Amino acid sequence: MNKNHSDQEGASRRNFMTGTVAVGAGLIMAQTITSDVQAATHKTEKEIASLPRVKQEMVAPPFLPKHDQVAKGGPKVVEVRFVIEEKLMVLDDDGAEIWALTFNGSVPGPMIVVHENDYVELTLVNPASSAMEHNIDFHASTGALGGGGLTHVSPGEECVLRFKATKAGVFVYHCAPGGAMIPYHVTHGMNGAIMVLPRGGLKDKAGKAVKYDRAYYIGEQDYYLTKDEEGEYIKYETAGEDYSDSMKTMATLLPSHIVFNGAVGALTGDNSLTASVGETVLIIHSQANRDTRPHLIGGHGDNVWSTGSFDDDPQTNLETWFIAGGAAGAVTYTFKQPGIYAYVNHNLIEAVLKGAAAHFKVDGKWDNDLMMQVKKPTAI
Repeated sequence: MNKNHSDQEGASRRNFMTGTVAVGAGLIMAQTITSDVQAATHKTEKEIASLPRVKQEMVAPPFLPKHDQVAKGGPKVVEVRFVIEEKLMVLDDDGAEIWALTFNGSVPGPMIVVHENDYVELTLVNPASSAMEHNIDFHASTGALGGGGLTHVSPGEECVLRFKATKAGVFVYHCAPGGAMIPYHVTHGMNGAIMVLPRGGLKDKAGKAVKYDRAYYIGEQDYYLTKDEEGEYIKYETAGEDYSDSMKTMATLLPSHIVFNGAVGALTGDNSLTASVGETVLIIHSQANRDTRPHLIGGHGDNVWSTGSFDDDPQTNLETWFIAGGAAGAVTYTFKQPGIYAYVNHNLIEAVLKGAAAHFKVDGKWDNDLMMQVKKPTAI
C-alpha cells in the first residue's frame, strides 16, 4: 500500500473521530442516567438474552438466504457473520480489473433477511491479511452512524454489533470508514442490502397478502477505473494501491462501469435468472451511490416499493421505477410469457454501454392472446 493511501486513511480516521465528538459526549451523558433507567436497560438485556437465536447462513447474490415470508413466533436474534475480503476482480471481457473491497467476497455483499422487531447480531471479521480498516453502516438500524461508529475493525480484528430491525423494508448497508474513504470503499464494491419483512408478510395496497415463488437480489455497482496514456485500464498489484488514481477519476462523477452484481454479464447468459410462467418473482434492487431506474423489458412492476418501505402501499403496474442513490427498492412481477426478459437500468447508455443489464430466462407456454406475430417480416 503506498504512502499517500496510508496517510489519507489515517487522516480520514481522524476526521471521522473529530466528527463524532457528539457521540462521545452522548456516551458520557449516558453514564449519568438514573438507576431506574439502568434497571430497565438491564431488564431489556435479559429479555433479549432469552429470545430464540437463529444462525442465518449467508449465500452469494443474486440469491437470498432461506427465510419465512411470514414470521413464525415472536422476535428472534438472527446471527450473521461477515468476513471482509479484499480481492482482485475482473469486470469485463476486455480484462478491466479492480481490487474490490467486499463483505464475504461478493459484490454486492450478501442479502440479510429478517422480520420487523427481530434483532440482527453481526460478527464482522477483518482478517490480518487485509490492507485496510473497515466498518459497516446499516441504513436499517438506529444510532451510532448506523453502527458505523461501533464497528471499526483494523486488520486482524473482529467485532460484534447488535441492532433491532424496527422498520419494515429493504435497506442498503455499506462500509463507511470516514472522510474520503467512504466513497472509495463504496465504489470498490463494499455495499449490500438487508430485507426486513413485516411480521405478517408483504401486502398489496388492498391489504391482500403478496407471496413470491422466487426472490433475487440485484446490486447495481458503479466503478471508476483509471486509464493510462495509451487508453488502457491501469492494473495494480495490491488493494489500496489505486487510491490516488481512483480519487481523481471519482471526482469526475463519470463511472467507467455500471454493472449488476459485480461485473459485466454477471446476470446474463449462463448466469441468467430463471423463472416459469405463472410464478411471482420478488426482485430487490440496491444502488449505494447513484440514482437508478430499473425496467423489466416485456414485463411490469405489479407491486413496487420504490422507496423500499413495506409500511407504505406499493405502487402498481409500473413500466419503470426509480431508486434513489443510497437506497434499495423491491418489486414483484408474475411472469405471463416464456422467453428472455432483459432487466436493465433504463438509462440505456448505462445498460448497453456500461453493463447495467441482467436477463431472466422464463419457461412455459406462450399465450397468443397476450401477443402474437400476425405476419412475419417479408418484402414490402
